[in-house]
Parts: sequence; structure tokens; C-alpha cells
Amino acid sequence: MHSDPDFFELYQIPASFHPDQAVVKKKFYELSRLYHPDRFAQAGGDALAHAMHMATLNNKAYKTLTDAGATMAYILKAKGLMTDEEQYKLPPDFLMEMMDLNELVSEYEDAPYDAGLRNQVVAQVQAHLDSWQTQADELTKAYDNGATNDALLLKIKDCYFRKKYLLRIKERIDTFAAR
Repeated sequence: MHSDPDFFELYQIPASFHPDQAVVKKKFYELSRLYHPDRFAQAGGDALAHAMHMATLNNKAYKTLTDAGATMAYILKAKGLMTDEEQYKLPPDFLMEMMDLNELVSEYEDAPYDAGLRNQVVAQVQAHLDSWQTQADELTKAYDNGATNDALLLKIKDCYFRKKYLLRIKERIDTFAAR
């Protein structure tokens, strides 16, 4: 569980993998005005400390609820299904696919001027990310529509870790291409 109050409760919105971004932004600005530390500078002491704590909490909530991956991790952690330092074991079939993809990336790194190979690598990574997005959207929308069981959340957790793996490969390609 979180040591901080629930971000969804703080913003007075339902827990969702797809929080209404206009409402999140409006609530962020509302709480920013309400708890801005400058408003409590004269009061000092406990009032100022509380305002600073709430301003920090508001910033964390906004940063979390405006990032789909952070929102996904936040809900999974809040439900006790994920920890910060978790070493999640991805399925062997996925890891085999990623091994093949990593080999292709290595080939690209060995022949960086081969535009065809680079396009092939980028296209495969994007295809995996698109497939991931389709599956994640289906699962998270089911949760948002009331299917809040642990079995569904565990599938969402698997999606979360698959995306992290795919993004590391994409980052590897982008970093290499930027050289």
C-alpha cells in the first residue's frame, strides 16, 4: 500500500487506468492554488508544513495520473500486486521473441548504415508495441468498466512488464541511432 493518501481520492475521481485528463489537470491546478506554500509562509509551523506536504503530494499525484505507465504501476502497487523492486518473470515464449529481436538489433548495431535493416528492426519493435497497446487497452478498459478481479490485474501486470522490456529495446535502438 501507499504511505500517501490515495491519488484518486485526493482528486475525487474514480480509480481508473484512464483517468479523465481534463479533470486531473483541473484538480491539479485547484489544489496547487489551495496548498501553495507561499500562501502559508506567514502562518509558518504546522500550517506551512502541511501545505508543503500537500503541494508535494499533489505534484506526485499529477505526475502519476498523467502518465499511463505510472498510473498502471500505481494501481497495481495499490492493489498489492506489484512492488517497487519486483523482479518479474516474463513468460519464456515472450523472452524467446525478445531474444530474436535483440539479435536483430545487434545485427543493426554491427551494420549501422544498413537502412533496410534499421527499418526492419524499428518496424518489429513498433509492431510489438502496437500489439502490446491493443492488449493493454482491452484489459485496462475491462477493469475501468468494473471487472476489478485479481486475475485481470495480474494480466495487466504482465502487460506492464512486457512493455518495460520492449521500451528498453526501443531505447537501445534510439540511443544507437543518435550516435
